[in-house]
Amino acid sequence: MILRNQFGRTGHASTRIIFGAYALSKATQAEADRILNMLLECGVNHIDTAPMYGNAEKCIGSWMEQHRDDFFLATKCRKRTYKGAWEDLRRSLSRLRVDYVDLWQLHGLTNPAGWGRVMGPEGALEAFVEARDRGLVRFLGVTGHGSKVPAMHKRSLERFDFDTVLLPYNYLMMQNPRYAADFNELVGLCRKRNVAVQTIKSIARRPWGSRPKTSNTYFYEPLETQDAIDRSVHWSLGFPDSFLITAGDMQLLPKMLDAANRFEKRPSDIEMSAILDEFDIQPIFS
Repeated sequence: MILRNQFGRTGHASTRIIFGAYALSKATQAEADRILNMLLECGVNHIDTAPMYGNAEKCIGSWMEQHRDDFFLATKCRKRTYKGAWEDLRRSLSRLRVDYVDLWQLHGLTNPAGWGRVMGPEGALEAFVEARDRGLVRFLGVTGHGSKVPAMHKRSLERFDFDTVLLPYNYLMMQNPRYAADFNELVGLCRKRNVAVQTIKSIARRPWGSRPKTSNTYFYEPLETQDAIDRSVHWSLGFPDSFLITAGDMQLLPKMLDAANRFEKRPSDIEMSAILDEFDIQPIFS
């Protein structure tokens, strides 16, 4: 059984594994419907999507007429201006076929220049607050990729009281002293404020480099064996009160759900070090 926990201050008891809808970016509706049945069977009750995830919002929209109450629904916005953010939200609501989303997130907010535009006059944050006040979104969050994300999220939380953060987290990244220190400092702030922490990149193996892509995952080549996925997912879930977003590949989803369903405790450093060597796991961000 996949455990549930309070998703920060939202009042929602989310499954500790969240469906990452990038997996639907190239999906047909028939493929997406098969994924929906899998989520319902496993009890997953939280979906994370974005307008730039190809077919994802459109596929999910076809589920919402019958299943809106079954899922906490999150989407994102990459636009940095007030006008652009509103355009994104209206498009997302239309494609998702809903009157509101539970969580709207500023996507990839890690560049200082973009951060300044978002937070400044006529920036996207003004649209976020207005959309919340109008009941079109319930909660607001911030996401990011890369090694600078924890520090930038802390800066964002110091500027505005976001409800959620989303950032990379896996065993190898946390062996980087600087990243680990920034991550732990961010988590300390999130715990004080009851901000939900969502993690990504749990099963990252290495950058794609020149190798042909054999998976739909965008940033990285993933781990694919059940044992390696088990250990990586269990290690990430070993961070209390966090929520793990699944990798963006339909073929990997059943393995990640299976791993989450069997989670009991975090693997040891010895176990995790062994898969670093066995699978040549490398940093995916500089």
